[in-house]
Amino acid sequence: MQRLLSTYLFISKKLTPEMLGQIAEAGFQGIEIFCTRSHFEYTVKPEIHAMAGALEAQRLQLVSLHAPTSRDLSAMRESGTPLSICEIERVRRVEAMDELKRVIDVADDLPYARLILHMGGSRETADPRKRDAAFSSLEHLILHARHAGVTVCVENTLSEMGDPTYLRAFVDETRLSGLRFNFDIGHAHLAELPQDERLEKSFSPLRDFVSSVHLHDNHGEKDEHLPPYDGSIDWPSAVKTLQSAPQTSLPLVLELKEKTGHEAPTVAEQLAAARASLNRFEKAWSS
Repeated sequence: MQRLLSTYLFISKKLTPEMLGQIAEAGFQGIEIFCTRSHFEYTVKPEIHAMAGALEAQRLQLVSLHAPTSRDLSAMRESGTPLSICEIERVRRVEAMDELKRVIDVADDLPYARLILHMGGSRETADPRKRDAAFSSLEHLILHARHAGVTVCVENTLSEMGDPTYLRAFVDETRLSGLRFNFDIGHAHLAELPQDERLEKSFSPLRDFVSSVHLHDNHGEKDEHLPPYDGSIDWPSAVKTLQSAPQTSLPLVLELKEKTGHEAPTVAEQLAAARASLNRFEKAWSS
């Protein structure tokens, strides 16, 4: 099992060579970069080349990029005007697609395998017009990504359009060739189902098309992005569920929430806690 970390853990900070060095020193072998321009300026060639050099120097693999979720340059994921492939208004939808194509084009100078994408915003309703907009957007993006050697992976979220059953029906009905899923286990644990059924019933519709996984925990009430074993997910059961995927070498990316404030742990302390939780998960996965 490869030790992978999402840079969402430090989303409010510039992703620097020094930070990459700390990630490598903590024992991680690869990363997923969360794309906000204040964290990683993915539209500027010198910045992309510098990132490629820094990753090579630290022997870190870039396994995926997480698409931006807002239109502005805000450092915080939850803020800003949503960037959505489900926009009914064509002009706004084209703007969103253009921004996502810029993220895909990073692969020209900094190769990576997967683009992780949300199907609209956190409260996206299952409007047929939005479904058609998403189909049109993804049709273009998948083709663009294929030429760059990138797989588009839509993530299950807490919105109606991010519901696993909805996502599977979307793929079956549209027959979008090449579309895959990123299974977010923390989001699945918040599904409106009996708690002991949430993971399996969320994973089951996506199982055949899952290409990557986000690992994090919560207490079943809000999206806390805690280290595994710090919430209420039944991790022995979760491991069995994830190992039932047809793809035997799923990239398992630890996606934790940054702790900020006056008494927040240091970067080194947060990385140590992240690695400790992954060590425990890795042991369960191997056994």
